[in-house]
Amino acid sequence: QVQLVESGGGLVRSGDSLRLSCAAPARTVMWYTMGWFRQAPGMEREFVAAISRSGPTTYADSVKGRFTISTDNRKSTVYLQMNNLKTDDTAVYYCAAAQPGNPSRLERSYENWGQGTQVTVSS
Repeated sequence: QVQLVESGGGLVRSGDSLRLSCAAPARTVMWYTMGWFRQAPGMEREFVAAISRSGPTTYADSVKGRFTISTDNRKSTVYLQMNNLKTDDTAVYYCAAAQPGNPSRLERSYENWGQGTQVTVSS
């Protein structure tokens, strides 16, 4: 089991930026595929972005061009830079880790999950 700890959420206004962080045990982000998902109130959890250990990334259409996923191997941390936030981005954001492979959009691919961090975007 890989312990993941998210941070960086908060209350912002539409158009603002936030950077979420997900701290993982040493060497985790060097080995696993890392992903971000989100769950809005009353909605199912949905894919946001993912990055494989070799670097390829994939994004949900709703965030493409606004969000960027990246990793810092020295810190074993994965980031989600969120720009031009919209009210529809309001959700609890979860970090997740999957076995090495292509960046997956499928929730069932991810075996390890963090507790989530709340992002609220006001108009």
